[in-house]
Amino acid sequence: MKRSVYNILKGTFLVSDDAFKNWRMILFISVLAIVMIASSHSADRKVHLIAKLNNEVKELRSAFVEGRGKLMRLKKESTVEIKMKEKGIVLSEIPPTKIKVKSKN
Repeated sequence: MKRSVYNILKGTFLVSDDAFKNWRMILFISVLAIVMIASSHSADRKVHLIAKLNNEVKELRSAFVEGRGKLMRLKKESTVEIKMKEKGIVLSEIPPTKIKVKSKN
């Protein structure tokens, strides 16, 4: 047991006669590790992009709701009346009447 650990630490399994099997396995494991690291980096990049886009969606939704509320306040009859008084236009005291047109058919 002590001798096998010493041989591993010394690296004799890499230079022995049947070392080709060991090198193939080491290369295979190294390639798998590189692929796993690249996949992890790609996933992290996507997670950061998703978080950024979610924040942008929240900001845009907030701006939309704020704009819609402002529009609703501007469309109120009282607000329109105040704006028109500033320009010299006032509400009519006489209610509108319906005009009926009869065609000659």
